[in-house]
Amino acid sequence: MPMKTRLVTTTLLLVSALVAGCATDTEDTETAPARKAALIIAQGGIGDESYNDLAVSGFAAAATDFNVEGAPIETDDPVAQGEQMLRRAATTGFGLVIDLEFTHGEILPAIAAEYPDVKWAIVNTEAKGANVVSILFDEQDGSYLAGALAAMMTTVTGNPKINPDKKIGVIGGTKSVGIDKFVSGYIQGAKDVDPAIEVLVSYSNGFGDPNKGSQLATSMFDQGADIVYHVAGGTGAGVFQAAKAANHYAIGVDTDQDDLAPGFVLTSMVKRTDLAVRRMMAAYADGTFAGGQTVSLGIKDGGVSLSEFTQTKQDIPPAFLAKVDQLKTAIINGEVKVWNVISQGYPSWLAG
Repeated sequence: MPMKTRLVTTTLLLVSALVAGCATDTEDTETAPARKAALIIAQGGIGDESYNDLAVSGFAAAATDFNVEGAPIETDDPVAQGEQMLRRAATTGFGLVIDLEFTHGEILPAIAAEYPDVKWAIVNTEAKGANVVSILFDEQDGSYLAGALAAMMTTVTGNPKINPDKKIGVIGGTKSVGIDKFVSGYIQGAKDVDPAIEVLVSYSNGFGDPNKGSQLATSMFDQGADIVYHVAGGTGAGVFQAAKAANHYAIGVDTDQDDLAPGFVLTSMVKRTDLAVRRMMAAYADGTFAGGQTVSLGIKDGGVSLSEFTQTKQDIPPAFLAKVDQLKTAIINGEVKVWNVISQGYPSWLAG
């Protein structure tokens, strides 16, 4: 049995043991957790230093803070094994199941209807159901800011990481509307700053292949890009390696990845999956969880933002940082409208 499969099996067995143990402990100990929650891990897995890991950190902290028992559930292929994962969670004593895998949006409504006593939350897509909460992020807005900054930075002179070409890149995971929200926003932000800029676009077709990320990023750097944004989970580790090897910049995603390649990650588009998970855990713990709704988290809510430039602030002209802040305020005020691929379809600058 492959190592990851052994770990997953152990996790599921541990989950079963925790639930069984909780039932007994609750009868004997008033302070024992009375509620159980599961976190379904998405493609890329635990250890992606990105989307999943940030959500897991929020889940663990919330479990402690709100006295909720639970564990993550992971498989090698959460797409193919989605129904199995969801049914396992629904029949193992969990009262709340938070699903990080967007492809499960197609199967979740039917499964949630079969298990009406379980509360469900899914991130990155919408799923209908009286006991389901969908959590969306305005990733296009944060990506817009990343694209605007990249477009400004690619014109800087005197920085050895910047070449004379007005060219930047973006690498998505799988080609989908969920990923293209990021890609479209990044391109729009760049084009709004400089309509003449060229944005290279590629997809890795997965979220856990650093070698593919390195290959795609290296190709973009070879074509003249000096900044490459990745929206590809664990695949992004290879993008950082390529940026360092080529002496150019990468842009991270989901969590603050600036320290993964210090000085070579210009910024990160932080998407607070930990905040989303915490909100669901808090509502579950205090009895206010209300299904049948979609929650959107954006710049104003602190759901998306650029990182604090802890490793690269000295490289960025103050006027550029001021412009990013100006654009952020304009988005919040509605003065800048960022295209949303999910609700508006595909724009002219990105093919569907």
